[in-house]
Amino acid sequence: VPLVESGGGLVQPGGSLRLSCEASKLNLEHYVIGWFRQAPGKERERVACISGIDNKTLYEESVKGRCAITRDNAKRTVYLEMNNLNAEDTAIYYCAADLIYNPYIDIAAIRPSEYDYWGQGTQVTVSS
Repeated sequence: VPLVESGGGLVQPGGSLRLSCEASKLNLEHYVIGWFRQAPGKERERVACISGIDNKTLYEESVKGRCAITRDNAKRTVYLEMNNLNAEDTAIYYCAADLIYNPYIDIAAIRPSEYDYWGQGTQVTVSS
């Protein structure tokens, strides 16, 4: 399994979590790694992504200012730090990897269907 997420759990509103995406067989410098989430009854949505080439990051408006995506190439792990969590953040969080063919790619334009690998997801529940 190329991608394994961890770090989810139950957290109170206003709390923080750090999710990890371990890509044990991938060279992160060759991939765009995205974090997505899916809440019950809702469509899957992108949360953030990071390019392996230039470390460029992208955040969706719903999490901008509250989240940080980082990567550690040596550990082959991408992190999603989430702060000031609220009930709307409750979802299963997935990481995904898209092999970079075009070094000038606009990471915002990558559709979920274009990602090559997906993890199994980790549940995040925000509740008091």
